[in-house]
Amino acid sequence: MRRGACLTLAGLLLASGCGLTSGSPMADDVGPGTIGAGGPLKGAHITVTSKEFTEQLILGAIMGIAFQAAGADVLDRTGIQGSIGAREAVKGGTADAQYEYTGTAWITYLGHSEPIPDPQRQWQAARDADLRSGLTWLPPARLNNTYALAMNQADFKKYGTTTLSQVAALAAKDPGAVTLCVESEFANRADGLPGLEKAYGMRIPAGNVTQMDTGIIYTQVAKGKCTYGEVFTTDGRIKSMNLAVMADDRKFFPDYNAAPVVNSKVLKKWPAIASVIDPVTRKLDNSVARTLNARVDVDGQDPHQVALDWMRQQGFVK
Repeated sequence: MRRGACLTLAGLLLASGCGLTSGSPMADDVGPGTIGAGGPLKGAHITVTSKEFTEQLILGAIMGIAFQAAGADVLDRTGIQGSIGAREAVKGGTADAQYEYTGTAWITYLGHSEPIPDPQRQWQAARDADLRSGLTWLPPARLNNTYALAMNQADFKKYGTTTLSQVAALAAKDPGAVTLCVESEFANRADGLPGLEKAYGMRIPAGNVTQMDTGIIYTQVAKGKCTYGEVFTTDGRIKSMNLAVMADDRKFFPDYNAAPVVNSKVLKKWPAIASVIDPVTRKLDNSVARTLNARVDVDGQDPHQVALDWMRQQGFVK
């Protein structure tokens, strides 16, 4: 579950539950490339964290590798189950930094029911609100891991829909044609299926909606078991399975731009964190994310190695 929330915060104190473990040192043999020259983080001990899904594991590794290149000793606490666990770790000081998504903060953490349509304003709003929580948001990436509906090529040729408005029209004309495979979270969240139906005037009978784990959705849609499946726009399986993604023509889904979030006290002590990670963040977009995610989810590569290879290929580290 990409934006899932482990609600038992007491689990932060355990090696299970929300999943914060003691972590292990990152020990990559890297030095400064285009970032980290002069060792601006030498002497710093920085703990990086992430949620447990592929993209987050890659982003957490990218962040840790960048900090190592700048001279920091980095502790790896990536892979925490759910969203709230990683966030609370950074807030509480058991971790120092992570990549988070603007829409997740605005809606899930800060409790707003409506997203802000402009991605920059969405980031600014989350940044301003989270300063009161002791968290500082650094500038966001173009990477926007938001929701979408997708279908396989056979169904695309059969129904010809390219937008969510057309999906709504198809559902009204031929209710049986529109079947959905979705996560349980998406089926119940305000920024998921209930809000989507309201925004597009779409009515999907409950019997046409099947709830399942994220990874299964892609294979089921590829096989045609559901006409449409909930996907994430940066997922590498979209390209590898040749799925057709429906355009969100009414801009319903929130922007989920990834941005570094740092414990404010840590950033005050080590302000170079911002200048080290910013060039890396600016390079991240949906194309990069799909490629890196596919190397893990399709090719079976290790997320940390994928991150390290990319950092070296881009010249950020040597």
